Order: sequence, then C-alpha cells, then structure tokens
Amino acid sequence: MSKSTSTIEVRATEQCCPSVLAAPLDAAEAAELSSAFSALSDPVRLRVLSILATSPEGEVCVCDFVGPLGKSQPTISHHLKILSEAGLVQGDRRGKWVWYSLNRDRLAGLRAAIDT
Repeated sequence: MSKSTSTIEVRATEQCCPSVLAAPLDAAEAAELSSAFSALSDPVRLRVLSILATSPEGEVCVCDFVGPLGKSQPTISHHLKILSEAGLVQGDRRGKWVWYSLNRDRLAGLRAAIDT
C-alpha cells in the first residue's frame, strides 16, 4: 500500500466513524456504531469474519460455511444477513450461490472508532 493510498484510507475511516474516545458521540453516530458492534457480538458471526479474513481467495461461497461452523445453511444465511446489514460483509450472487467477502473499509472504520 502506498503512502497516498494509506492517507486516503485513514481520511475515509475518520469521516465514517469518529473515535468514541476523541469526543462525545451524537445520537446518530452512536446508533450507527452500535449497529455494527452489535453484529459482532455473536460467536458464529465472529467465526464467519475470521473465515472470510483468512480465505486465500478473499471470498467464500455461502455453502462453504456449513462444515466449518457446524450450522445449518439457513442459520448461516441469517448471520450473513446481519453482517451484511451492518456493512461488514458484501455478497455477490453467482447463479444459485452467493459469495461473501469482507468490507475491509467498514472494519477499519470500526477499529478506528475505538482507537485513540
């Protein structure tokens, strides 16, 4: 990553999610951050993020979560919907299946929101 790309990403992160430690949040900022952090409060969803983060291809088919998570496909779809609504993952439908990947910018924004 070049220095200019890094600077752009930091600026985008700062605009998206202000640090909760830098100044008091207004109600809208608190609600937005709360929604995303709430999506992270489930062990299955954290495991989904971990699987996506460590995928060599950078994406995982919804069908490939069943075995590692030991959950039914409808349960996995429920968790992926929550993560998607929070902006943490995005799906790409290809025929019958949906391939998911992380929204790394959104995750960086959440990380910045709790960083000093």
